[in-house]
Amino acid sequence: MEHSYLEKRYNVMEVTSVAGFAHIKGGMNGSCKDVYFLRAVGANASFVSDIAKMDKELTKQMALGGGIYHRTGPFPRSIPPDEVQAYAACYEAWERAGRRRLFTGALPEASGMGELLGTACLKTLEAYHRNNGNVSQSIEKNFIIKLLYWMDTLALSYLKNWNPRQSMKFIAQGIVKEQEYLFCYYLTLLGIDVLLLQNETDIDGRLEGLHLSGKFILGEMRAAALEAYDREKYEKESRPQPVPALSAHPQAVDLRRPNPPRRRESAPGRSAAAGAGSIPALSGPGRVSGRELTFEELAQKAASVVMIALHGNNGAVVGSGSGIMIGRDGYILTNDHVARHGRFYSVRIENDQTVYQTDEIIKYNQFLDLAVIRIKRSLEPLPVYQGGRPLVRGQKVVAIGSPLGLFNSVSDGIISGFRNVRDVDMIQFTAPISNGSSGGAVLNMYGEVIGVTTSGYDEGQNINLAVGYEFINTFVRGFQ
Repeated sequence: MEHSYLEKRYNVMEVTSVAGFAHIKGGMNGSCKDVYFLRAVGANASFVSDIAKMDKELTKQMALGGGIYHRTGPFPRSIPPDEVQAYAACYEAWERAGRRRLFTGALPEASGMGELLGTACLKTLEAYHRNNGNVSQSIEKNFIIKLLYWMDTLALSYLKNWNPRQSMKFIAQGIVKEQEYLFCYYLTLLGIDVLLLQNETDIDGRLEGLHLSGKFILGEMRAAALEAYDREKYEKESRPQPVPALSAHPQAVDLRRPNPPRRRESAPGRSAAAGAGSIPALSGPGRVSGRELTFEELAQKAASVVMIALHGNNGAVVGSGSGIMIGRDGYILTNDHVARHGRFYSVRIENDQTVYQTDEIIKYNQFLDLAVIRIKRSLEPLPVYQGGRPLVRGQKVVAIGSPLGLFNSVSDGIISGFRNVRDVDMIQFTAPISNGSSGGAVLNMYGEVIGVTTSGYDEGQNINLAVGYEFINTFVRGFQ
């Protein structure tokens, strides 16, 4: 299979920290991929520990099939003479092919990477010329030889099983030389996110003038000795094991926090004592009737909630979660923390013996913890509440998901509060959930989605959180 070159959009969302870079994942829109090429300038007090934490977290995700990560040490300075000749032959073959397709010994024609590598090399060479003016063919040839050698030495793991939808991150420290910097740009043209740790010295004004990378300031320029990245060490510490289900467990959340001021505890014009646990019948998009449904009727809504099995790079199941049908043309809403752990997904639908496999992540947002995947099947979506009246504490809800892999379990409870977690409004509810419920539906008594289950607290009794309908409506606009 030949991989076509993808257009890139750079640094779409603002990143201001090492952790922000570690957690962000560029989306794809058709044949355009969002890529991040950033420089972290200077160092703060937590610089060394932040890098170690990123190493550990992203290595663990990689072990679970959640992308590819590498932090390199110094670039190789010399190329063995026989390899110089081999890469020179690659350059000459690229020239004869009109600079359209390029192959190396490690990435031959059978790899299907020719067009991608050829176009990326051409664009990198254009940047090299912009920074140097006219250069001789021999200088240009030597630059491409070095580019290809570094690619096979430092980035081959990204390209052997190249998948533009997976997270691919490359970190390097102290990159100030022109050719090394342009190699990092070359990686971004292959769909790899790159972070340069410029704690002592940043690139010069000429390279800055190419406007290839963005930057954020961490602190003053100073030396900071980082331990060499040891993948085996972090894999051993993480001890990744296949798990039956995934769930987010936010730690730094104060559940005693008062409700945000814009939330109201009862509907306008009604006393708190009137109709506790319910809201007036409302009309709105997707509402079938003005009456509350019975629990038996709400349980039937499980036909529009799916179970998602997550597969790693080797095809093995590494976890599971839940999802909600939100668009007739195969669109399924789930959590970002579910979607990002999968290389591809198997989707099960109630009363359907077919297992639908897909690797399509249509949209995601790590801050809202929402993602949309797509399968090739017509669906019966659930309506999302449009907010005719504010939700209230004590209001009855039903949660549907697949806790611990128990397909489409239904539980009931109430809204017990409203919380703000990392600037995202969440609904706190009591309907029991477990690992695997993530991405499932929280319904009001009219069968409308008021939240997407995103986390629970093992230490508490039925202290569970869901992303609210306001964010859902904005996120899924255009899919319904």
